Amino acid sequence: MTLFKHVLLASHGTPGAVAAENMALRVCASEGMIDHLIVVPEFWQGMTGDDWLNNGVTRNQFNDYLQTELGKEVDQQCDRLQHKVSAHAFNYHSLIFFGKPDQALLECTKKQAYDLIVLGSSRPRRMPGLPVLRSAMLTKQLITAIQTATLIVPYPE
Repeated sequence: MTLFKHVLLASHGTPGAVAAENMALRVCASEGMIDHLIVVPEFWQGMTGDDWLNNGVTRNQFNDYLQTELGKEVDQQCDRLQHKVSAHAFNYHSLIFFGKPDQALLECTKKQAYDLIVLGSSRPRRMPGLPVLRSAMLTKQLITAIQTATLIVPYPE
């Protein structure tokens, strides 16, 4: 199996993303580097309670609370993956973005050359017990613009 020295891994801790993490660990070369891309989607920005019932102070307090909670979740995912990567003696670096996942990934590849990009595949539609929201990482724009070898890991059964 070919091993890769510098891997860009997109993961936010869902089952599909964890499958991508496990694959990245399998294909990373000894003493290799895994850059962990985690994106807070921009739709969270609209959850500030902007309606006629809330005054500016309440809206700002809720916005601060929401940012703090999202920050904690991102930190937990980064810490979890850093321990996992370190246990395999690979180097780890987190890349945290706010916005559209596909655009964040393209921005990363413009700033840094990677040997491989590892992504989880989209979650199957209408899985029982899971929310309707699905990742928007694998867009047509991304697939046509990416210039790096990309491994899309199947969703776990």
